[in-house]
Amino acid sequence: MIRRFGLLLALGSIIGLAACGGSGGSSSSSVTSVTVSCSPSTISSGASTQCTAVVGGTGSFSTGVTWTASAGTISPGGLLTAPTVTSNTSVTVTATSTQNTSVAGTTTVTVTAPSAGSNVAPIVVDAGPPGLGYTSTNVAFVTVTVCVPGTSNCQNIDHVMVDTGSSGLRLLPTSTGGELSLTLPGENDSSGNQLAECLVFLDGYIWGPIQTADITVGGESAKGVNVQLIIPSPPPSGLPVVPASCSNQNPSGGNGNEGNSISDFGANGIIGVGLLPQDCGPACTSNSPPPDVYYDCPSSGCNPTLVSAAQQVPNPVSLFATDNNGVLIQLPSLSSSDNEGVNIAGSLIFGIGTESNNGLGSATVYQVPDIFTGNMNFGDMITTFSGQQYPGFVDSGSNGLFFLDTSVTGIPVCTGFTGASDWYCPTNPPVNETVTNQGQSDSGPVGNPVQANFSIENASTLFNTSNTAFSTLGGPQTGNFDFGLAFFYGKNMFTAIEGATTPIGSGPYYAF
Repeated sequence: MIRRFGLLLALGSIIGLAACGGSGGSSSSSVTSVTVSCSPSTISSGASTQCTAVVGGTGSFSTGVTWTASAGTISPGGLLTAPTVTSNTSVTVTATSTQNTSVAGTTTVTVTAPSAGSNVAPIVVDAGPPGLGYTSTNVAFVTVTVCVPGTSNCQNIDHVMVDTGSSGLRLLPTSTGGELSLTLPGENDSSGNQLAECLVFLDGYIWGPIQTADITVGGESAKGVNVQLIIPSPPPSGLPVVPASCSNQNPSGGNGNEGNSISDFGANGIIGVGLLPQDCGPACTSNSPPPDVYYDCPSSGCNPTLVSAAQQVPNPVSLFATDNNGVLIQLPSLSSSDNEGVNIAGSLIFGIGTESNNGLGSATVYQVPDIFTGNMNFGDMITTFSGQQYPGFVDSGSNGLFFLDTSVTGIPVCTGFTGASDWYCPTNPPVNETVTNQGQSDSGPVGNPVQANFSIENASTLFNTSNTAFSTLGGPQTGNFDFGLAFFYGKNMFTAIEGATTPIGSGPYYAF
């Protein structure tokens, strides 16, 4: 889903295990050496390796050490989790004697980047497309090639937002400041009328007709894909007027029609690579009355209608010939000293366990309920905070970590600028929080709860910089946890498509 600005886990070196003994030792015992090794010594981006320390000395010396790493994270027991990297990187691991902190040992672990291939599309977290009018924050952009079906009449559309919280490709035309200038054929409904869609996000809605295109992202392609043209209110001549049953769905405090300009939408388009193979699925094929999603649009006006799965806007990944069971998003760790950066490069990798560069590795899998069962918790993990369980979901299209509200967290919201109440501004940052995440099915929890730590800094201070990426930016969202793009830095973040086969079973699930 779309939010305008942006949090993540506080990453960096973790120091642990304070053992007995003090600095310097004593006359009866001394530490003379620390030797470190890690096995294996070469690991892939985001993978783990176990490091051990052999402490030498005289007398009754302590063998306790503290661990640090120059990148990634390392546990008190010496388990190094590599950072996400886009080029081969050396990580220095250090074990320091707890008895004599002047004695330490080091070793180097080589972290290899995923090999570039046809299933990799570069992404960037930068200031956004020209004409935006403000600096984009924590939005991952990719370039999509769009062609008139069956022709070589194509156009590269850059700054298309990558969103694991929705499904489908939606593009902003040049008439409203976007880049799409091609005239694509329209998709009609079973009555021969123009088919249009109303899609509601967390902060507004978009409206527009369904059209057809051949698309390519990275080296993956799909032909005859239904896409949505995002149009303003009122629309250009010949395009359908937004009906009241669509505009009335604008969320409380929402921005209304976000297709009115590129500044409203924040990108030249959005590519939804989330859990669903289509954006509505069974709910739009057989529900009576039809939901206010797809519309039959004769000249007299638009009314909700049922559509087949083939007429819906699909998750384009599900239509690729290969690497079509989900996606992996890789973004590097941000600096542990300031949790921010500019023009961060990463990768959108298609497929899960289909190539050498998209294996799950050490990622924890969080199963989520399937929409086909009608479960109201579709797409939600169980996130526990201060002993209370909440729905939690992973959404690269949200640019912060949005969770609960001040009455629960005790973190004040910001004041003094437009949209300030959408963001947390702690008085004494950072505020360090801990949650656990756990998968679930229709019948209850699946797997064990896994701890996640994160920090929140003052959004007003962060916004008052030229940076485009932050890992400590968050805001309120009553009753649930939205793990937005800020949560992605330094991790391998997988999203498995519902019903698709993967090495550990069928989607839908998240893994990180």
